[in-house]
Amino acid sequence: MSRLSVAKTYKIYIGGKFPRTESGRYFPLHDGQGHVIANICRGSRKDFRNAVVAARKAQPGWAGASAYLRGQIIYRIAEMLEGRREQFIAELKQQGLTASAAEKEVDAAIDRLIYYAGWADKYQQVFSAVNPVSSSHFNFSVLEPTGVVGVLAPDDTSLLGLVSNVAPCIVGGNTCVVLASESKPLCAVSFAEVLHSSDVPAGVVNILTGYREELTGQFASHMDVNAIVYCDGSKKVATAIQTAAADNIKRVVSRVNTDWAKDKAQDPYLIKQTQEVKTTWHPIGS
Repeated sequence: MSRLSVAKTYKIYIGGKFPRTESGRYFPLHDGQGHVIANICRGSRKDFRNAVVAARKAQPGWAGASAYLRGQIIYRIAEMLEGRREQFIAELKQQGLTASAAEKEVDAAIDRLIYYAGWADKYQQVFSAVNPVSSSHFNFSVLEPTGVVGVLAPDDTSLLGLVSNVAPCIVGGNTCVVLASESKPLCAVSFAEVLHSSDVPAGVVNILTGYREELTGQFASHMDVNAIVYCDGSKKVATAIQTAAADNIKRVVSRVNTDWAKDKAQDPYLIKQTQEVKTTWHPIGS
């Protein structure tokens, strides 16, 4: 008799730990031949709330870290991902990509992390300003992190879309709760393992897997989430997110119809989209 393989159960990632979903629910992930290749946690509303608590707890410390340190930590993520390159290529192939496409996606994800690591100590110079005013004051505008950001990662890409939305969020001092691709979730928790073995403080990035229809409303309506980034969805979904987000004046960032493999998908303006502008007036003279 041939031996049956043991399908790995991929857990969620909250507060620097890998808990099982609170509900105990899972769904099987199949390859192109219909074989079960993994069991994926079906995250619940309680899991999401726990993730928001972890992200909120981590946010002040992460925002207070120097830009240089945040850049070094994001660069370290890229180093760790490079070291597990073959694993991620294999997982992408399991989810239907060709060997060539899988290699390109992993390499692009590594390069994108390095790109944003390089912006860590530069975006303030680009987007901040000294403003001329008609009074005896200095007037400065600088960027500050929005806070806790909910990210609905693209469904059509397992790794690159996830990285492309997490990196600009955290480089600016935000923490995030991410809902991974529903159809291609395999790389998401593997990426969480990369985060866990790098220098990222617990709670800065929290990754959930599950059904998009079940959790999107929670991301949009939670009162302690300051912004939501979504990458997929119909006009109906977009309207529902905007309506739910209005209850706590949550910032909504739409990144639909984006080809994350293109160079133009990496941009310092993606950092700015989850930043707030703080303007300070300082009197001069007597």
